[in-house]
Amino acid sequence: MAGEDRVLAQEILELLGGAANVESYAQCMTRLRVTPRDESRVDRAGLKKLDGVMGLVEEETLQIILGPGKVNKVADEFGKLLAGAGEISLEERAALKRTELKQKNATPFKLFLRRIASIFIPLIPALVGSGLIMGITKFVVQAGWLKADSQLALVLSAIGGGLFAYLGILVGINAAKEFGGSPALGGLAGILLINPQIAGISLFGANLVPGRGGLIGVLFAAIFIALVEKRVRRFVPQALDIIVTPTVSLLITGIVTYIVFMPLGGLISDGITKGLVGILHLGGVAAGFILGATFLPLVVTGLHQGLTPVHLELINSLGNDPLLPILAMGGAGQVGAAFAIYFKTRKPRLKRAIGGALPSGMLGIGEPLIFGVTLPLGRPFLTACLGAGVGAAFQAYFKVSTIAIGISGLPLSFLVSAGQVFLYLAGLFLAYLAGFIFTYFFGFNDELAGEFD
Repeated sequence: MAGEDRVLAQEILELLGGAANVESYAQCMTRLRVTPRDESRVDRAGLKKLDGVMGLVEEETLQIILGPGKVNKVADEFGKLLAGAGEISLEERAALKRTELKQKNATPFKLFLRRIASIFIPLIPALVGSGLIMGITKFVVQAGWLKADSQLALVLSAIGGGLFAYLGILVGINAAKEFGGSPALGGLAGILLINPQIAGISLFGANLVPGRGGLIGVLFAAIFIALVEKRVRRFVPQALDIIVTPTVSLLITGIVTYIVFMPLGGLISDGITKGLVGILHLGGVAAGFILGATFLPLVVTGLHQGLTPVHLELINSLGNDPLLPILAMGGAGQVGAAFAIYFKTRKPRLKRAIGGALPSGMLGIGEPLIFGVTLPLGRPFLTACLGAGVGAAFQAYFKVSTIAIGISGLPLSFLVSAGQVFLYLAGLFLAYLAGFIFTYFFGFNDELAGEFD
């Protein structure tokens, strides 16, 4: 397998125009993201036809869809090939990637959401792992297989729930780093809001509440301390920097946080929570359908990652997240559409592409199906969105929610609130069915699949 990964990495590199044409690269859960020096030297058609490449996306970088697991191995071989060609170091590449983002199709709002996403994306593995441990533990306890006060249940709860108690610290670290500050000071900004000692502080006739402001307040404080740190450093002699800069930055940020960021973050958090709950309460099935049907276009642009703080804020405020099960139907509609295409097409290459991407799609990673199958075909992407809307309407009607955030699809059933697991699965399979029916009868014929000949 290692040889196959190296061959694929070599073929990708050649079609990109060689090592000399690679400015920078990075990887995420499913994609190899490359910034070419000269776009005209990239053979996009050739990349799409490579066995192992599920699709191609062009945004601020050229994104080659390889699928979960596979991307790690190919990216590793890709890096070795570049290193062997005498290219710049990975550290230099990372710096180039941060500083040389293109402005193609970039509005200020999109850039803002992508920056927020860059704070939360590195936390996704921890959120998924912790959420699943916590969800499975609750499921086992509710099923009566384990007592809630047993030592094993307590240990598992401590392992799974620890992240959510101190998540503000990790968010603060990433936010400060993203805005050019010291990660440790960003972590302190998070501690400012969750420190239990502040419960004894009274300002303007009201006691401070640890955690008030949530992750919104943490983002404000962490970004602020990064900006203050950079500003203070301009005026401090180098010999005194290590003493004066962090001390002054923390003191100023602490005061501003308790006077401004905590109450402001609290108001915004309350507004987000009450607004979404109100939309779902008043809109009901219609609101669920619209939210579910329009989620896949967000995934295409990558902006769905910007919703992570919203999910976390709902859990922090309500104790559960009614939005995630609705949006999770986007991937389910995609799976149903892929099954329809698989059964209807006579093109072996298209069947292979679907067969390779379907397992990931059912496990909540839908990008291989989106970029490798439905989006290139056109109409199936739209029918998948409609199928997603049907499943989402079901989730909204029965008010299904989760206790944590994690990967959607079948694994999300472990995070669904008590007594709602079968409702979630029913909505999931309804989205599969709707996506299948819409696509089989209205969304696909082999004439659309010319590029898979």
